[in-house]
Amino acid sequence: MSENLENNFKLLKEQGNAAFKSGDWLKALEYYTSALNLLKENGQDKAILYKNRAAAYNKLNEYQNAIRDCSASLDIVSNDPKALYRRCFAYEQLGKFEEAYVDAKQCLLSDPTNKEIQPVLSRLHPIVQEKLRENAQLSNKIESMFKYAFTIEESIERRITAIKNLLVLSKESSSGCVSLLKSGIINKVKVLLKNDKNAEVRLNALRIVGQLCKNDESCTKQVLVDLGVPWFVDALNTDNQNEINGVTYIIQAALNSLTGMANTLDSSPNEEKCKKNSKEIDAILTCLVCSVDRHSINKFARDSIIEILTRNIHYDNVNWAERLIDMKGLQRLLDVASELIETTYESKMDITEYSHTNVSVCLSRIYDNLTCDKSREKYVGAVDEFLRNKLLDPDIESKVRAVSTITVLLMGPIDVGNSIIARDGIIEMILAMATTDDKVQQKIACECIIAATTKKSKITPIVKQGTQILKNLYKSGEDEIRIRALVGLCKLGSSGGTDASIRPFSEGATLKLAEACRRFLIHPNTKADTKRWAVEGLSYLTLDAEVKEKLIEDQAALVAIMGLAKSEKTSAMYALVSIFVNLCNAYEKQEVIPEMIELAKFSKCHVPENHELDDVDFVNKRITLLCKYGVISVLVLLAKTESTNIKELISRLFNAICVIPELRGEVAKLGGIKTLLALAHSGTAKGKNQAAQAIARIGISINPEVSFKEQRCLESIRPLLGLLHPDCSALENFEAMMALCNMASVNERVRKKIVDSSGLQLIESYLFEEHQMLRRASVQCFTNLMISPEVIKHFEGENDKLKMLFLLCEDDDEDTALAAAGGVAIAVSNSVKCSKKLLTFNNWEESLKVILAHPNSGMQHRALVIAYSLIEADKEIAEKIFATEIMEILMALSIMKDDKSKDIKEMAEKCLKLAEDLKVIKKSEE
Repeated sequence: MSENLENNFKLLKEQGNAAFKSGDWLKALEYYTSALNLLKENGQDKAILYKNRAAAYNKLNEYQNAIRDCSASLDIVSNDPKALYRRCFAYEQLGKFEEAYVDAKQCLLSDPTNKEIQPVLSRLHPIVQEKLRENAQLSNKIESMFKYAFTIEESIERRITAIKNLLVLSKESSSGCVSLLKSGIINKVKVLLKNDKNAEVRLNALRIVGQLCKNDESCTKQVLVDLGVPWFVDALNTDNQNEINGVTYIIQAALNSLTGMANTLDSSPNEEKCKKNSKEIDAILTCLVCSVDRHSINKFARDSIIEILTRNIHYDNVNWAERLIDMKGLQRLLDVASELIETTYESKMDITEYSHTNVSVCLSRIYDNLTCDKSREKYVGAVDEFLRNKLLDPDIESKVRAVSTITVLLMGPIDVGNSIIARDGIIEMILAMATTDDKVQQKIACECIIAATTKKSKITPIVKQGTQILKNLYKSGEDEIRIRALVGLCKLGSSGGTDASIRPFSEGATLKLAEACRRFLIHPNTKADTKRWAVEGLSYLTLDAEVKEKLIEDQAALVAIMGLAKSEKTSAMYALVSIFVNLCNAYEKQEVIPEMIELAKFSKCHVPENHELDDVDFVNKRITLLCKYGVISVLVLLAKTESTNIKELISRLFNAICVIPELRGEVAKLGGIKTLLALAHSGTAKGKNQAAQAIARIGISINPEVSFKEQRCLESIRPLLGLLHPDCSALENFEAMMALCNMASVNERVRKKIVDSSGLQLIESYLFEEHQMLRRASVQCFTNLMISPEVIKHFEGENDKLKMLFLLCEDDDEDTALAAAGGVAIAVSNSVKCSKKLLTFNNWEESLKVILAHPNSGMQHRALVIAYSLIEADKEIAEKIFATEIMEILMALSIMKDDKSKDIKEMAEKCLKLAEDLKVIKKSEE
């Protein structure tokens, strides 16, 4: 080490020791870490720094980090008493008494004179003995349960009871999991799944393995060793959906334990864990990727593998996206994308109707998680190579499979798909396929045309060349081709979107197309797949206001749509939700600035036009009718999806429904609040805001104590405060503050939650907002929060909060002034400090006189409460008040003879009587 480096090291170490002695643990941690970074080689100095940093971690209650540093120190200097003692302490705090006892014994052996360790040993010894006794009992119980659960000759009732007891044991504690692993449960489960046919026993056995992997890194590694990674793919290869779900859960639980992720959308991997467990993570990835295109596995297993890959592709630390490309995983996925359900041949891969959708999502996720241009170039290069091989093959089947792959790419990584479809000859090839007599080619070509028309620049050549082809295909005798051709026409016909001035087809064509889709949808003999295509067609057509009005009056069609939406799993979920969004006009609308419209007209640019049937009255009627047909219950059901885009659409729908005050109660009654809270905490930023605004609207209209209950009130606070962000609209700001105002009246826990979530600062920022409604809502919210002692403490501090509120008592808006006066009255009534603080303000006397003489009796009463509280707070304050003209005003108010002013008169008399009792004034004889 150079002299300069050594001096820096010594200085950092000394600064760390000084910070530790002064009790600044975080600073000590910072210095020790910086000093450690200077040391490249292991040695005495590094061992000391590790155990010093462990001491700081223990003070900060970060016991896992303390254990890690103590272990690192002991790796350098074995049996160091201080490192052993500190690790022993950390183990004990985490409830790992056996490990703590081992370290305590070793510490005593290394330093027999250590007096601190003796009481620790005395404390731990009986605990460890009790644990040993419990473990012995547990081992006996496990042995007994094993005897019944894994012996096929036993009665099925006993076996089911025993295996359920084992499952309960695996859920109860980590020690139970460890005991089960030590008893060899994995090998027993392995044998059971090979030989046992009972569905309930098999499923519970899989659930036990899932629990062993859940949140336990060491148990997960043991499971992987005992079972072997290929076992998971083999276990997935079954037709039993429950077992597939069970094995999928095991794989995900194992990955979560190894990477530090959780089953939430915003969860991200832990870098340290990923590095430490990279071998096991790579083994799982390799096994899954290599199984994607295996012909020996069934279609359900394949879909599950693709879903697992999609869920775990994360650019941060795990880096599966890069690895998938390097290990040719992209080509395997493209191979699945090119597979055709319709054809039958010897080397055919088994796929489901959802496989292409799953692959498209996975391909999109891989592309989105590539962090540099070079990686994306590799991605596109791999796609090019795959398609080139297919297109150069003279066999027509290869070309059909290439078109199927392009369709999947257009459904997923759309930039890649669009770049391919734009190449010379591709659209022409697709259109040529559509004109053949081959049913398979027609079907695949139709699907590709539908996917290709997503981008407007690609629609024009397809409209020119393909419209007549699609019309001809619609005349086919095969429903599967007719419905695809119909959806293609629907998509082309709706290319103008909501702009009433654009009509790609002739007048009334969209209504005819909608009627054709409707017939497919309501016909009792229509196949489920054909119904899904019909729904997709309607999802495009319902951008047209005339189609919306026609559909909302069609009871049979709406009932069919609702029924399809309630089905357990459907690839048409996005299309179904899109229909509802279009009917409610809940899609994202571009803000229209009148000046920009005039400028566009002047420069002869196209100006979009809204249809008269999309006016507010028509939209509200459609929303009301949808609710009558049960759309709220459907949305509650659909919101369980993992798709963030669908969640955003559902949030928009709920918000559109909650625009109508009469429907807010229905949303609350049918479980909408619980769903909205879930949507407000996960999904896209826009989706969260939409859900939060819907919650705010319900909170404004319905008493929160009735509809929200305490826990849901608490869960609503953060989403509502999120709407106070400056980027949100003024309407969102206003509705959020009104809802918070109502919730602040529920109880102290809710008020404290608002304060603890930095709500006061956010609400305060709107106190002097130019917008009158926002200012009023802010003041009213403050007034309700003032009931809390926590808020009173904030007003007592060295700040201008009370001054701001007092100034607003003279606001031009009467409701704002009343609310501000109420807030000040509560503050001075509950705090002598606030009373004294108020009299330090400039012009306090003038302001108090103004509100005492206010024409509104409510304002006068609030002013008198303020005056009474000030007089009561301190005799000095009372003397100051009665040395001003305020005394004359109080006397004038005390002799009012108007019956309506009875309360005012009594309150003024009360103020004068209090001053008299304090001997600040003397009652005259007269």
